[in-house]
Amino acid sequence: MSSEIKDNSSAQSSSAIQISRASEKPPKGSIIMSGMRSTSHIHIGNFFGAMKPWLDLQNEYMGYYGVMNWHGLTTKYKEPHEVMSFAREMYAEWIAWGLDHEKNVIFIQSEVPEHIELTMFFMMLTPMSWLERVPTWKDAEEEAKASDTHNLGRFMYPVLQAADIAVYRGTHVPIGQDQIPHLELSRDIIKRFNFLYGGNLPEPKPIFSSTPVLIGTDGRKMSKSYNNAFQLTQSPDEVSKTLRAMPTDPARVRRTDPGDPAKCPVYSFHKLYSQPEDLRWAEEGCKSAGIGCGDCKKRLGERINENMAKPFAAKQELLSNPEKLDSLIADGCARARKIAKQQLDQVKDWTGFKPSGDWV
Repeated sequence: MSSEIKDNSSAQSSSAIQISRASEKPPKGSIIMSGMRSTSHIHIGNFFGAMKPWLDLQNEYMGYYGVMNWHGLTTKYKEPHEVMSFAREMYAEWIAWGLDHEKNVIFIQSEVPEHIELTMFFMMLTPMSWLERVPTWKDAEEEAKASDTHNLGRFMYPVLQAADIAVYRGTHVPIGQDQIPHLELSRDIIKRFNFLYGGNLPEPKPIFSSTPVLIGTDGRKMSKSYNNAFQLTQSPDEVSKTLRAMPTDPARVRRTDPGDPAKCPVYSFHKLYSQPEDLRWAEEGCKSAGIGCGDCKKRLGERINENMAKPFAAKQELLSNPEKLDSLIADGCARARKIAKQQLDQVKDWTGFKPSGDWV
């Protein structure tokens, strides 16, 4: 793609960015930027799709990880108190599962006002036609109208995303394949900013996660909108209750009927949490009717509880000690603001959009 973007608001950049589907390992010194919307409890899809890559990356790279509550308001603007409650819980959960508060900068988006300030610069230079062609907007527009979330915030969501990345000079963003158009748009916005104002904001590159397609508790694809997500951190009783309600292979009407593990949502969870010997036990027992679905769920529950035990205890400890959690959040947000302010000051230098007298 050309290193320059023509000042043409009628169309997106002349040659759309084609991001390779196979990402390379980021070079040393790269800055990772990512986040999650604080609209509900974290589920296992969030973990395997985002948190696990973060945990792997934090050993080699500086990371900025945001609880994105402004983004959350795009669909939950009628329940802002819930967005903030989930933000607090999300922060505690990340730390409980091992996201290192010292190695990374972990922040809550609304506590770093520079995100919004940089968004204002980006909004002014982003043609509406660019946003109108974003697949996630076009695909969800009718649903947004039906749910009363057909709003400006949701429409300009990708612009705020670009600012989220650029304000920390993020060089790499962990994404799924479905998020490629958003990252392409972020790169276009940043490239146009650099062209117009002589800036040097990095154009972020993707880090693709090999996220498995997760089956929800009702047998459909796991999704918050289906209300079928398996929460990442639950008590043993909650795990048992969730598993009891999960469907299994419909061919197993009776205990003596053999089944097909490939058609069973419970087995798909075994592949995430169980060791090879448990997988063989579940597969062979299902096909031969040597075990019942209850036996399979019970063994899976044991493995999930083993996996969740330490994070569950750590999360509860943080939530029951609000002073400690508040201190961590305050420190993370302060560190984020310091970096973001430095970048915004540079943005104002590049653009000349700053006071020239003593009126501030």
